[in-house]
Amino acid sequence: MMRRSIASTVGARALPALMAAFASNACGSGVHEPVVAAQTAPQAAGQGRSDRADPTWMWSDDRIRDFWRQIGAGPSLKPAAWPNHASVAVALSFDFQMGTIYDPSPMASTNTNSQYDGRSGLPRILKLLDKYNVPASFFVTGVTAAFYPDVIKQIMASGRHEIGVHGWVHENNVTVPPDEERRLLTKAIAALQAVTGKKPVGYRSPSWEFSGATLGLLRDLNFLYDSGMMADDEPYDILMDGKPTGVLEIPVEWMRDDAMYYPRQNPHSPGEVFATWRDEFDKAYEEHGLFQVTMHPRISGHRTRAVMLERLINHIRQHRDVWFATHEQIARYIRANQTTSSQR
Repeated sequence: MMRRSIASTVGARALPALMAAFASNACGSGVHEPVVAAQTAPQAAGQGRSDRADPTWMWSDDRIRDFWRQIGAGPSLKPAAWPNHASVAVALSFDFQMGTIYDPSPMASTNTNSQYDGRSGLPRILKLLDKYNVPASFFVTGVTAAFYPDVIKQIMASGRHEIGVHGWVHENNVTVPPDEERRLLTKAIAALQAVTGKKPVGYRSPSWEFSGATLGLLRDLNFLYDSGMMADDEPYDILMDGKPTGVLEIPVEWMRDDAMYYPRQNPHSPGEVFATWRDEFDKAYEEHGLFQVTMHPRISGHRTRAVMLERLINHIRQHRDVWFATHEQIARYIRANQTTSSQR
């Protein structure tokens, strides 16, 4: 059966609106929160942007060059070989934000989805990962650790999983002043460390959005890696002003994010998601590369979607020489085996 594409489902003219709806679901953006630019369908530079007084087609070559020097991707850090001669590295991740307030009204039913995250979604996901002894990285909001520490301890119980940072209360970095962004990130780190006993080394920004200050904060706070950019299929060094920052990127992609497929209205079927992610894995396996997926317990923790995730894990396990690893394990392995040039 031919898989349903987003465009064929809703029609080309409705696509921008649907992508905006997807954005409101991804990583827990609420209905009262402005749509994050990075989560909307890409527009041609300088077109349809009422907030841009100087469209990019008017920019000089020097200005375009300077723009891309502010933050960029260094050479691919895909290793010549994965541990134990594995053909592929598999990095499952979950953005976990129990306690995030999606609506300012305490009575809003939308906020109950934040509770589902830890009450039902997370236990189902952890049980599945335990069944197959699979590690995963959980990027957790600081408010979750502060108000629901016992839930964090459930993630830690197996000793396999990693806890990374996902903001304080899933704030949009772009709307937060730099000093406040530093305060909130430091507060989130402290809250997570107080529960886990370990300072997190990985960061995933809420909504995968960076402000002008975010990367400098990650460098100042000695993060090992970020996981929220999309310049490659394989890990790479993040550059600032053309120079390595020391922060490694474990790249994400919208097509490997469950929120893109399971919006509140007209979600794709779990079978369609399985077919897409299966093919993504198969190609990564063929290329001896990285297969990374982003999920949310409040989304993929629902029954039929957890069944799909189990199908995917079983498909992966049918292949020889697969390395299931946390994002931290992958980042540390790459740093320990890094060469000075791309190894594509």
